Amino acid sequence: MSPVTPPTPPSEPAAHRVASSDGVSLAVHDLGGDGPPLLLCHPTGFHGLTWSPVGWHLADRFHCWALDFRGHGDSTLPASDDLSWRGMADDVLAVVELIGGGDEPLLGVGHSMGGAALVLAEQAHPGTWAALWCYEPIVFPRPEGRVLPGNVLAESARRRRAVFPSRDAAFANYHAKPPLNRFTSEALHAYVDHGFRSRPDGSVELKCAPETEARIFEAGLDNGAFAGLGQVACPTTVAASGDGAPPAQMAALVSSSLGNGSLRRFPELTHFGPMEDPVTIAASITPDFVAFS
Repeated sequence: MSPVTPPTPPSEPAAHRVASSDGVSLAVHDLGGDGPPLLLCHPTGFHGLTWSPVGWHLADRFHCWALDFRGHGDSTLPASDDLSWRGMADDVLAVVELIGGGDEPLLGVGHSMGGAALVLAEQAHPGTWAALWCYEPIVFPRPEGRVLPGNVLAESARRRRAVFPSRDAAFANYHAKPPLNRFTSEALHAYVDHGFRSRPDGSVELKCAPETEARIFEAGLDNGAFAGLGQVACPTTVAASGDGAPPAQMAALVSSSLGNGSLRRFPELTHFGPMEDPVTIAASITPDFVAFS
């Protein structure tokens, strides 16, 4: 199957560098737009620019920004090699200083790990957010005394193919099989074009190494965010897909445990909904944040 011609974005996002904890240097992408700053936070194994198609559809209301979390995209790994999700919250708070200056609460949108990082950031520094919109945040309870099971996502990540002959070859591979074959062309190009680095022999390799992705999945299994959900007082939408996987199953409990939560369902989408239907996701985010724009 021949790769689809990449779309031309409205403009090439400007990149910034921001220092975070544990010696991390973050890549932060200015997606542009007019209005209050809105931070977009990606899932494990992805990078900030996978939010670009959603950002294009929010640009008339918001100034969108996206970060590469530690160990992802063009951001660096922590000096201590600690990949716990408290570090992801540190990354969020470091970017908040860049885009908002700490003067006013901001707007945050997160997907999976990105949603959990936003919640953890609010728990660490209450009042960071005016409102949040989280698509299947990885925020699970841990009953007392329960032993957490092995992480199948980590096992799968370690088996991922890390090197392809070219970006076109990577695109064709993902475009032909699930789950990434459900992505729009724009979202898949954003993931491939910016998620691989070139090697001296002309091939390309994932910027987020499979072992790094696996260890982040393992660290996220018990990130501690659930216990403090009642402390998150800002309006928070929890969005759930219809795929029946654990993040979708947990969404109602997460929403009801928040201080000011609401639930929204997208039965036609999977856990990768923001990449599958950026138009619908952007259209859902806008009314929830319109009071702040």
